Amino acid sequence: MARSKSSGRWLQRHLSDPYVKQAQRDGYRSRSAYKLIELDQRDRLIRPGMRVMDLGSTPGGWSQVLSRRLGDRGKVLATDILPMEPVAKVDFIQGDFTDETIVGQIHDWLGGAKFDLIVSDIAPNITGIASADQASSIYFLELALDTVRETLKPGATFVAKMFQGAGSDDWIKDLRGSFQKVSIRKPAASRPESREVYVVAKGFKG
Repeated sequence: MARSKSSGRWLQRHLSDPYVKQAQRDGYRSRSAYKLIELDQRDRLIRPGMRVMDLGSTPGGWSQVLSRRLGDRGKVLATDILPMEPVAKVDFIQGDFTDETIVGQIHDWLGGAKFDLIVSDIAPNITGIASADQASSIYFLELALDTVRETLKPGATFVAKMFQGAGSDDWIKDLRGSFQKVSIRKPAASRPESREVYVVAKGFKG
C-alpha cells in the first residue's frame, strides 16, 4: 500500500531526527530517553539506590535510562498496558495500573515500602479529535496522581508528561496541593511544535 504524503513526511522527519539517530547509537529504544536524561541533569531526579516506578513504560526508553543511572542497588518497576521487551535490572508488570489486580502486584513488589521517584511518559492513543485527546491526557494524569498519592514516599518526586490545554491548569493546581514545588519543563528533545511539556513535582507532602 502506498504511503500518504503526510505519513511520508513524518517518516522523513523521524529518520532525520538527530535524537532518533542518537538513540540508535546509544542503544535506547526511543528518542524520549533524552527527555528524561535532560530532566535528570537539570533537576537531579535520579540517585543510585532509589526505588522508582516507570508508569506507561513501553517501549522502555525511560526504563533504560533509570536502569543505567540507578546502579546495582537501585530498583525499577515498569508498568504498561502494552507488552515491553525486557530491560536489564527492570521488573515489568503488564496491565492497567488502576486495575485492582495490578495495584495489588505493585504493592507486593514494594513489600511495604514506597517509591522514591515516580515517572510517567504516558500519552493517550491519538484519535485526531483535539478535545477528546486532551481530555484523555488529563484523565491519565489524574489517575497517575491517584497512584502517586498512594505509593510515593513523603518528600519524594513525581515527573509526568502533560499536554497544555483544557484541564491542564486545574490539574497543576491539584498537583500543587500535594507537592512543595512544581516546575514546568520543555526538554530540547521535545519537538517545539508540540504542546507537550514535563511537570517536575518535588517534595511530596504525603
